[in-house]
Amino acid sequence: MNDVQAPILVDLKGPVAVLTLNMPGTLNALGEQMLLALQTALDELAQNRQVKVVILKSGGDHFCAGHDLKEMTARRGDVDGGLGYFKELFALCSQVMTSVVRLPQPVIAQVKGVATAAGCQLVASCDLAVASETARFATPGVNIGLFCSTPMVALSRNVGRKHAMEMLLLGDFISAAKAAEIGLLNKVVPDDELEASVMALADQIVSKSPKAIKIGKEAFYQQMELELDQAYAYAGQVMAENMLQGDAKEGIGAFLAKRANPQWEND
Repeated sequence: MNDVQAPILVDLKGPVAVLTLNMPGTLNALGEQMLLALQTALDELAQNRQVKVVILKSGGDHFCAGHDLKEMTARRGDVDGGLGYFKELFALCSQVMTSVVRLPQPVIAQVKGVATAAGCQLVASCDLAVASETARFATPGVNIGLFCSTPMVALSRNVGRKHAMEMLLLGDFISAAKAAEIGLLNKVVPDDELEASVMALADQIVSKSPKAIKIGKEAFYQQMELELDQAYAYAGQVMAENMLQGDAKEGIGAFLAKRANPQWEND
């Protein structure tokens, strides 16, 4: 998987895994090969208990330009006009996005250049996102007659409804500063500080209880889909069970004893 020609490069830096989209010649478009490689990498990381945080970045000058339109257009010659292939491709893409959300480890998007359409969807699917000052974002499908319906799912769950609709209906690029303002990004940093800023964020998460992080990430997305009363009932049950974990006993004990650096269990 670490071959330089691979669509996805995986670099394990201790408890931090760095996934690099590695097809800069296509602006890291999410073609079938890229999606399959990304899904495989996510499946493997989900089983790796040594990895506590995942960073998703890109090779080349840009993060991701969305689906590979040339690859898709080539399938219009199929007997069904490409319908079967298009359904499979969008289902695969949705599976990848869902896998990012359901990965036990937090995923941080490290964004430079452009992130458009499904590339913007990928940023929105990550738990945290940091971008360089010159990064730009768009869901421009409307400009070519292909509304960004699947990117809409992740986008609308991250930014306000009016902001999401503005991006989807106009298809214009927005700046990194605007993306942070509407909630698509956590922060924007100078271009030359991007990598260090993301790694510092990852290191801070690594210092926390891995069990608490895993429990909390799953609970966050579960409760988002529930009505208020159901969400509180579910979250209360999760928190009660979390209290029985060894890390909660250790962390609370350390806090009450004013002891620094609690010793977390290795999840």
